[in-house]
Amino acid sequence: MPRRIVVGASYYRGPMRVATWNVNSVKQRIPRLLPWLDERRPDVVCLQETKLSDDAFHEVLGADLAERGYEIAHAGQGQWNGVALLSRVGLEDVRVGFDGMPGYPTPETLEARAVSAVCGGLRIHSLYVPNGRSPDSDHYTYKLEWLAALAKAVADPSTTLLCGDMNIAPADADLFDPDAFAGHTHVTPPERAALAEFAALGLRDVVRDRWPDDRVFSYWDYRAGMFHKDLGMRIDLILAGEFAAGRVEAAWIDRKARKGSKPSDHAPVIVDLDEAPDGDIGPVVPPPSNPAKPGAAKVKLPQTPE
Repeated sequence: MPRRIVVGASYYRGPMRVATWNVNSVKQRIPRLLPWLDERRPDVVCLQETKLSDDAFHEVLGADLAERGYEIAHAGQGQWNGVALLSRVGLEDVRVGFDGMPGYPTPETLEARAVSAVCGGLRIHSLYVPNGRSPDSDHYTYKLEWLAALAKAVADPSTTLLCGDMNIAPADADLFDPDAFAGHTHVTPPERAALAEFAALGLRDVVRDRWPDDRVFSYWDYRAGMFHKDLGMRIDLILAGEFAAGRVEAAWIDRKARKGSKPSDHAPVIVDLDEAPDGDIGPVVPPPSNPAKPGAAKVKLPQTPE
């Protein structure tokens, strides 16, 4: 399909694969990241938890990414946080953070949790939303303030994609066992209400739109058996405005990237616009072979108080 620019709307139109992946330390994940880029060939990649400074990111990955045709925008702070955008369809008007973004532990201490740019004519954000830690913590308040500021900063929802680790499961269907999460972050009504503000702006959860009734997870704790039993949660999202959401031909979780040795605890989320190179292959690829039934496996979560 030829690439064309729509006059007046000022956005790219053509086949584009967008992916988001919390790599949980990109330096450790290089032996997996580069082969994955070669296999899946995404046009735009949003990375979270790179855990490198800007200079270090370019030093360890710059040449390999340039060889694959990617331009790079990275916002890092050493061993914590860190987000990146990789693009083969343009990287314009790069913005680190967003207007009104709060800091932590003080308002002036801005963390490396957001970077955006115009890629293929769409404003694409790579986001690592604060965890929140516990509902009675100041970090939880920070999380809600951060999300509220992000919603206010979305200038044109129709041409926006919010991609990343949102650290919120949108609904109970996005958890292996809702009872196991009672009283924890990621599932509280205020967090879900904050996430719903993006839907109110017109941003659609394109994976859930495409697979409304399927069991779909993007994160599995490292503890033995949780991945193989599919005891996960869906907290990595791509929220798309109308100029992208209406073009989705496939939306899926690349579970294969979570398998094998030394994986991230997250799997990539992939969305194909206008054309799906692998076809509309399902919500999770490959599907789990031995999933525990919802609620059947009682697992103590890492954040559960002793």
